[in-house]
Amino acid sequence: MTGAHIRKFRKELHSGTVALVLLALLERSEEDLYGYRIARLLEEAGGLPVKQGTLYPVLRSLESQGLLESRIAPSESGPPRKHYMITTEGRGTLAEWSEVWRETRDFVDAWLEDDRD
Repeated sequence: MTGAHIRKFRKELHSGTVALVLLALLERSEEDLYGYRIARLLEEAGGLPVKQGTLYPVLRSLESQGLLESRIAPSESGPPRKHYMITTEGRGTLAEWSEVWRETRDFVDAWLEDDRD
């Protein structure tokens, strides 16, 4: 497989999981988070980095679906920041999407490990 094929596959796989990961991160957070802080937390966690160019459209989409809420808060080191928090609907969606993720993961793993019965 060429590098281009790997990058394309990784991008497609990654784009489908960013929203799920964002909901999980915001659900676990004890505070509202702004975009740059979210990006840093994801980066610190390792794995696939989420570029800010990908992050902000997903945050806006989740907010437009009612899964997140936001508020503008002043910043000590620059312009005001938009802070995000998960909604009750977002928590329910996270639970549903988590189950879909587990089912998908198990299905793929069974084929990759040839563990099908």
